[in-house]
Amino acid sequence: MNFFFSLSVLGLFLLSCAAAKAQEKPNVLFILVDDLGLNDLGFTSSEFYETPNIDRLAAQSMIFTEGYAGSRVCSPSRATILTGKFAARHGITDWIGAKTDTAWRALDRHDKLLPAEYRHQLPHDDVTLAEAMKANGYRTFFAGKWHLGDEGSYPEDHGFDLNKGGWDKGSPMGGYFSPFKNPKLVDLYHGENLTMRLAKETVEFLQQAGKEPFFAMLSFYAVHGPIQTTQEKWSKYQQKAKAQGISEQGFVMERKLPIRQTQDNPVYAGLVESMDDAVGVVLGELESLGLSENTIVIFTSDNGGVASGDAFSTSNLPFRGGKGYQWEGGIRAPYLICVPWQTANGKQSDYPVTGADFYPTILDYANLELLKQQHADGISLRPIIEQGSALPERPLYWHYPHYGNQGGDPSSVIREGNWKLIHYYEDGSDELYDLEKDPYEQNNVAGDFLEITMRLRQKLENWLQEVNASYPRVDEQFDPEKRKQYDERIVKELWPKLETERKKMSSDDYEPNPDWWGSKITKD
Repeated sequence: MNFFFSLSVLGLFLLSCAAAKAQEKPNVLFILVDDLGLNDLGFTSSEFYETPNIDRLAAQSMIFTEGYAGSRVCSPSRATILTGKFAARHGITDWIGAKTDTAWRALDRHDKLLPAEYRHQLPHDDVTLAEAMKANGYRTFFAGKWHLGDEGSYPEDHGFDLNKGGWDKGSPMGGYFSPFKNPKLVDLYHGENLTMRLAKETVEFLQQAGKEPFFAMLSFYAVHGPIQTTQEKWSKYQQKAKAQGISEQGFVMERKLPIRQTQDNPVYAGLVESMDDAVGVVLGELESLGLSENTIVIFTSDNGGVASGDAFSTSNLPFRGGKGYQWEGGIRAPYLICVPWQTANGKQSDYPVTGADFYPTILDYANLELLKQQHADGISLRPIIEQGSALPERPLYWHYPHYGNQGGDPSSVIREGNWKLIHYYEDGSDELYDLEKDPYEQNNVAGDFLEITMRLRQKLENWLQEVNASYPRVDEQFDPEKRKQYDERIVKELWPKLETERKKMSSDDYEPNPDWWGSKITKD
């Protein structure tokens, strides 16, 4: 089987997206990328990363320009997609494995608060999207990152017939080249690319699907750290970075950590392109198998790009922040829905939408009864996609009573209309932004609009109380002097180190190791 395809085949798939007729039980292919920033794609303005396959998909999709993930980090967002509920309601408010309460002190960060407790697995009393589809005659398939619980709470325990690579870990434990160190994914040969392997597993499922409708979820580990690529892709983007001009300074200080200002990382760029290659393989196979006219394709990310903390790999500018942050750069995400028989494809909607909306939208298009008690925070977007209809304004909520790895603060967020309020738990303060006038959150107007600030804060507090949200608590052992010393080390030691590493990745003699993370080891 040749898993590569010509652009003409992919082009046929995309043309079919506009010409097909509505089907009673359409297939659904849900593509979820890990840590992909809103501006990490060609069609969303990146001049450095190259994503031709996703760009062509976007040209034939309804693009929701105000698309949001369910959280600023991964596990809560993934739970929101599968349950149709916001994080405070389903209870997974942080990435599973993050320390809470007094255990947080072991990290020696000396924060003012102790992070709240959270659920450590997807609740079994929820009817997941996969379970709802399976109960109505759909074959269900999962490939890639799960990170929604340990053994007993894997994909196969929540409605997926097949699981290729999904377990409790949130990053590729063996990196992006085999051996993968993944008990749910058999190693075939040394140096095999993980991202392409997940695409091939998805292709194999499509080939065996037959006439039964399917719900397939391709959940890449990419582009999560550790960021790795081949020497060939690195070389391509190293030359591109040099041609565009590598800035002398690539970081500035946010409140607690340096944050990247430039898209010039050739390793990360290669990882992004590999993910795009894999998307192209799957879409090409849909066309080859004659499935494209009856398959809805969804593409999104679980949070903003990693600009600070973790791999410090990309920039979300002009949006503020990134993964882990309470600002738009942390929660905005690419959000595409391609419905082959809809003439609305190729258009844009600025209606604010979230990961909770996928569940009812998919049920609606599958002509299944909506489960309003289950997807309590989501609504079907079918009226927008089909008719461009305006939907009622509604409040959107995010709750993250934690610190995390990227520099964000424990806080909760409400967006209603153009107004966005952020409530902070360290000091009880609020930030208010008019996203129509200030989409990049540079001007906090809470003091100028006290009535709106108080109204939104009260609405936020009422909702959190309604869903029985958990909160951080004051750390009675907090030492401001130790925190000051910690902050000084960040500025004096970490920041210069990041600048040195950034430039090293684009140097002519850059070599991570002799075999480029194993990518030079190929099967016999």
